[in-house]
Amino acid sequence: MGEPAGIGGEILIKAALAARARHLPTFFAIDDPERLRALADQMGARVSIEPIAAPGDVAGLPEGTLGVLPLENPVEAVPGRPSATTAPQVIRSIETAVALARRGAACGIITNPIQKSVLYEAGFEHPGHTEYLGHLLRPAQPPVMMLAIEGLKVVPVTVHLPLSAVAGSLRIESILLTAKTVLGALARDFAIPKPRLAVAALNPHAGEGGALGPEEGKIIQPAVAALRALGHDVRGPYPADTLFHAGARETYDAALCMYHDQALIPLKTLDFERGVNITLGLSIVRTSPDHGTALDIAGTGQASAESLIAAIETAASIARNRRAAP
Repeated sequence: MGEPAGIGGEILIKAALAARARHLPTFFAIDDPERLRALADQMGARVSIEPIAAPGDVAGLPEGTLGVLPLENPVEAVPGRPSATTAPQVIRSIETAVALARRGAACGIITNPIQKSVLYEAGFEHPGHTEYLGHLLRPAQPPVMMLAIEGLKVVPVTVHLPLSAVAGSLRIESILLTAKTVLGALARDFAIPKPRLAVAALNPHAGEGGALGPEEGKIIQPAVAALRALGHDVRGPYPADTLFHAGARETYDAALCMYHDQALIPLKTLDFERGVNITLGLSIVRTSPDHGTALDIAGTGQASAESLIAAIETAASIARNRRAAP
């Protein structure tokens, strides 16, 4: 469901409307059917909202129908005005989705954006979706966030840190762990048998031989060398300002970046509408639209569903690749 006061419901309804024409994989919502019916009526959207008792019930629904697995309690939300009173339903929708995917009742989950401040107000103790999924699923290594569009996949080694803290947080070990998770996911989730990973430098001009910073020589280069010694096609560190032009993007399957904006700025510049957030290293498939709750336009019908549609398509593609993998 995501944050019910945000645009999640609107883009879900738009995705349901586009499902037939766009040949989207079958999907259903975990939400309050009455909330979605009221929202569809407000939007003038000609989509039927039908409660289901189990995921398999979706197969029997008529075309143009959005199946909704109801939450235990009604969800009452005002667009643009999030409230901590809905936090239990938001969390419950995540937990239900994870449980269904774990037991094979769904092939993956797509999470609509959450309003973290509201969850924190209600006592939520995790930085976001990715960390909460890690808490629920307990993978051997921390999950990794990948952002993807057509022709570019990026992964930040450090994520939600102030820029002033990035250099001091980089470690050879963290680069190795992140890179190994990415390489494994490229092979398993994206069916790339010999994945190529490009590693971005932290400093301008890749540190200029140490004149512009020591991190390349002390941290990033040793990590790249260790990965190459294991037989992986990993190269770098490359200056970030030359890593994302069209010719460069053809030479790698994913770019490992040192901090959040180094990864996300080029991706969102190239295709702001269809970015997908993918959690790597989990036992289940999880994707999400690469945008926030957009409270400023919630309830207006202006929100684009393209990122959600891309997230649905990506989740189905990863699920297919996992089934086909050795």
